[in-house]
Amino acid sequence: MPVRQFHDQEILQARGPKNEVSQSQPYAFLNEREASAAGHPVEISTIFLTNRECPFRCLMCDLWKNTTDNRVSPGAIPEQIRYALKQLPPATQIKLYNSGNFFDAKAIPPEDLPEIAELIQPFERVILENHPLLCNQACPEFQQQIPGQLEIALGLETIHPEVLPALNKRMTLDDFARAVSFLREHAIEVRAFILLKPPFLNEAEGSEWAIRSVEYAFSLGVSCCAIIPTRPGNGMLERLQSTGEFSIPQLSSVESVLEQCLQLRQGRVLMDLWDLESLYADEFNLTQRLDRLSQMNLTQTVIPSV
Repeated sequence: MPVRQFHDQEILQARGPKNEVSQSQPYAFLNEREASAAGHPVEISTIFLTNRECPFRCLMCDLWKNTTDNRVSPGAIPEQIRYALKQLPPATQIKLYNSGNFFDAKAIPPEDLPEIAELIQPFERVILENHPLLCNQACPEFQQQIPGQLEIALGLETIHPEVLPALNKRMTLDDFARAVSFLREHAIEVRAFILLKPPFLNEAEGSEWAIRSVEYAFSLGVSCCAIIPTRPGNGMLERLQSTGEFSIPQLSSVESVLEQCLQLRQGRVLMDLWDLESLYADEFNLTQRLDRLSQMNLTQTVIPSV
């Protein structure tokens, strides 16, 4: 399928309105279980922080929906973390996801980092998200402020040579490799986000390139790959659906890609199961199939199919 290039303005024009958010509260928080690096399930406090919109206008992203137009006030992010932790059950790990880049000074005020570090002292692992181009000295400095292991999640998306630039991520594979190398040199672990069937790929290609992207990430020293089934919801993907340039991956592809990537035995592999019950509402045996995927995420082993 021909790959088209889209620019910021076109992507912005396809959007709907943002949701109303408050800088004094995270826009969501929850407790989840995930397979640890040691191979057993752990409890994780996941907090979705409200902050300024990411400056990168990725073609497939819908995280802008819960962001502010301007940087939040100093002190707002620590307040959000306190608000969520008071209501969440105990956990050993924490994810602070901010719909963008944790080390973007225009998103999270740098002067808040010491207080954030103080709030997350009890956690043995701290997982943040960041763009590969924004992995700088602030990352190891933050690792030094916390007793737990820092893990930074980077969006690799795909290694397809035409699709990656078409996603408007403004990143090359060399950029990604440099970021991983820099973080690993400072004993920071890396998680990679990988898309299953991004736009411009057919079903077989979508699965093939997801697996190849996971293999590439592991070859660089990434310790965990989170695979995300590409879904509409940001306006741009709906437009590409209408022209036949995008369709959601089949549930069978979600299942087979997780199976094949777990069998690589090169690191943790997690399939993102968010909202799949509505995405695949018409599939047979849906509850059992999603439960199987969840169990494979937790155990890191392939379970016989339903």
